[in-house]
Amino acid sequence: MSTFFWTIPTQNVKNINKHAVVDLIRFTAGGISRIELSRQMNLTRAAITAIVSDLQAAGLVREIESHYPSGRRPIVLEINPDRGYVVGIDMGATHVTILVTDFSARVVREMDEPLDINQGPAVCLPRVESLVHQILSEAGLSIKDISAVGAGVPGPVVAGVGVMGPPIMPGWDGYPIRDDLEKRFGVPVSLSNDAELGAIGEWAYGAGRGERDLAYIKVGTGIGAGLLLDGQIYRGATGSSGEIGHITIEENGPVCTCGNRGCLEALAGGRAIANRAIQEVNSGRRTVLTEISPVSQIRSRDVIAAARRGDLVSQQIVSEAGVHLGTALASLVNLFNPSMVVVGGGVAQIGDLLLEPIRETVHQRSLLPASRSVRITSALLGRRSSAMGAVVQALSIVLHRLSEHS
Repeated sequence: MSTFFWTIPTQNVKNINKHAVVDLIRFTAGGISRIELSRQMNLTRAAITAIVSDLQAAGLVREIESHYPSGRRPIVLEINPDRGYVVGIDMGATHVTILVTDFSARVVREMDEPLDINQGPAVCLPRVESLVHQILSEAGLSIKDISAVGAGVPGPVVAGVGVMGPPIMPGWDGYPIRDDLEKRFGVPVSLSNDAELGAIGEWAYGAGRGERDLAYIKVGTGIGAGLLLDGQIYRGATGSSGEIGHITIEENGPVCTCGNRGCLEALAGGRAIANRAIQEVNSGRRTVLTEISPVSQIRSRDVIAAARRGDLVSQQIVSEAGVHLGTALASLVNLFNPSMVVVGGGVAQIGDLLLEPIRETVHQRSLLPASRSVRITSALLGRRSSAMGAVVQALSIVLHRLSEHS
């Protein structure tokens, strides 16, 4: 079981076990019985009973009947959804996704709105604040009902600093995003890289449940990776791990936002896909994309939509992006040997038109022992992956704080 969601407290063994029990309950689909808790924790039933009693007294855990289709339904434990609410925020380069969930991570309200990250924190954070108040009002709630907030951004996050040198976040370098949001909302805030949150979201509630070695690849305007290695999120020495979008694919390729040439992001990211489509239209290729005027307004979502409708040029552009992604992922597979690679983000919503060239290229370019064992799949949570990861982090703050005092 992973324990990367909370810091081990300097308290007695019972409290340490209590944190582990909380995570087992919250991440076991359908609930978990006391007997199973005792088995997995290697504790006596009496010890489990004492811990569960404390959690029940604090209102964090409740008993329910399991959903077995027949026979006697055993009593299992689950996080009490009525104990409170949290907010998960995924700020992308061109959009923001906001989720309001109860303590069981059930989504009660969802919002996806345009956001231009290039406008900087002075514009973006007040807009996020306004949207959070709007979605809470729509859900019949207020900020006073929220216990914690999780937030993700499309750049490397350094603890105690904020984002550092983010290529697609001009004007954000070193800005104290977490502190700003805590002042705005008046509740604890967790701040993480969006791809890292995608890995957490898919591990907790999506395609990666039960995996211990997982890579989540977010393909949007930029490209990033979240790495779960041996059950732990890997952040690197400064929190900037997973910047797979800035691996060099073509030494003399197009200029990237980071200033280098031939980066994966400059060849297969959302902007690169749009730029490639503009080039094809300007060269006179027959494509439905010529219907967009002016041609400079073509976006990656237009290319994806056209590819879905069978436009050959758009499909070729998406396939080329998939080959570039597969080339980079082959190196990741060789280096980290994950059991699963989950591909998510806005561009990945096209499905197999992107996934198949990724799979083929990975299997061609990675070593046999690694390529045989890895599964490459699309994100089960779709565009929600990172926002659900933010929810996981928000719940980690509040559930473990409350359990420490139970």
